[in-house]
Amino acid sequence: MKCKSIYWLAFVMCFFALSCDNIEDGSYVDPITIYEKVNGNWQLANLKMVDEVAKANKIEPNEETLNSYFNYEDFKINFSVDENNKPTSYEVTGNVPPLFAPKGYWALSSDFQQTNDVATKIYLYSDAQKTQKTDELRIVSVPGKNKEMQFQLTRSSAGVAFVSYVFKLNAIN
Repeated sequence: MKCKSIYWLAFVMCFFALSCDNIEDGSYVDPITIYEKVNGNWQLANLKMVDEVAKANKIEPNEETLNSYFNYEDFKINFSVDENNKPTSYEVTGNVPPLFAPKGYWALSSDFQQTNDVATKIYLYSDAQKTQKTDELRIVSVPGKNKEMQFQLTRSSAGVAFVSYVFKLNAIN
């Protein structure tokens, strides 16, 4: 008799356990893109120039901080998106020597952060149709909850990088 009670109790417990498996996952929302994270106004926190040839040959010094030179402390950049979070224009403000075109249009190499070791790039264009690429910036650090972003502009000759500029930015939205 005791054995039948245990079986009956086990059956009832399994029935209740299986009937409680009604998980509410909510409604579907689109995933967050890098466009949403890059969108907005950014102010320069640090600008570093890296001598890539010296760095490759282990010659010191190979880096120089530039944010206190040439008014770079005034550097600000705005990346705009439309109502669908698609990129539109960008503009650099502040009385600074341009390292890339101070205004134009932009797009990313990928809407989402890559799972492989390939960095996402910000492509800069001179035209709204995005056919005339002027530069590309490699995103070193994708903005997150800390509202910081880093991107790198590299200059090369005959396919060999000789200098790069690493921009560390803080969101000012």
